[in-house]
Amino acid sequence: MNLLALKVFYCVAQKGSVTKAAENLLISQPAVTQHLRNLEKEIGTTLVQPEGRGITLTYAGHELHHLADKLFAVEQEIEHRMKQILEGTRGELTIAATYLPATLLLPKWIAHFKTEHEHVALKVTTVNSQEAFELLYNSKADVAIIGGGWELPDIQWEHLLDDELWFIVPTHHPFANREVTLQQMMEETFVIREEGSSTRERFLSMCRTYNVRQPKIGMQFNGLYETIKAVHAGYGATLISAMAVQEYVDRGDVARVYVSQVELKRPIAICTAITSTLSPIAKQFLALIREKLKSDAL
Repeated sequence: MNLLALKVFYCVAQKGSVTKAAENLLISQPAVTQHLRNLEKEIGTTLVQPEGRGITLTYAGHELHHLADKLFAVEQEIEHRMKQILEGTRGELTIAATYLPATLLLPKWIAHFKTEHEHVALKVTTVNSQEAFELLYNSKADVAIIGGGWELPDIQWEHLLDDELWFIVPTHHPFANREVTLQQMMEETFVIREEGSSTRERFLSMCRTYNVRQPKIGMQFNGLYETIKAVHAGYGATLISAMAVQEYVDRGDVARVYVSQVELKRPIAICTAITSTLSPIAKQFLALIREKLKSDAL
């Protein structure tokens, strides 16, 4: 069916007049009449009949007008939805995040974002750094918020902030709240994160940089807070995010160890795949993060 002719017919039916339809559509009356005749020929029946100075609809015309009303309502809804998507007010955003930003940073950012984007569905997948990059490479995530200064091909890396890394031990440990050398610290047994964790990689890199022994691993956990809980329970030491462990240290659940002449920081960054085009929603979400960090720094 010729949709242009159907739109002309619909306008004639709405206005009840060929003349008024022509004025509304900004085309000539003969053009309106020709579209009506072509549509009637295509359908095989009469749709409109003259009545006084206007027109009236036949039974077929009434039926077509009713159905066209539904069709053009759907068309308007399509246009509205597409406009919302282009404006970034409707759609989906999938975020891959490592444990620290997923638990301490993203909740407040998402809460602010959702107040202005109620029709955006946000999904956060909490993974380690290596898994986050795999999700970006495979287009399973739009953006990733990652702890650690990884530089990988085809990944755009934007620094957000720095997080310190602290050595912590159980509160009864001889090193609790003391300053020791790195060599002394590395004599301890460690609770460590799984392979693919940026904290683990930073730890091993530090050992190579300072030419000290690799950590003796007593336990391995696939999670940030599981690691803290293990130390709190009285087993081993760990190197962990200051942002994540600060409240545990303040409460006295675990204790910090001050390692002389060693200051460790880990960058937290937004990562995106260079080969992917960011959606309007993703661009607006990243803009909100930058704005929040800027205002927090003031």
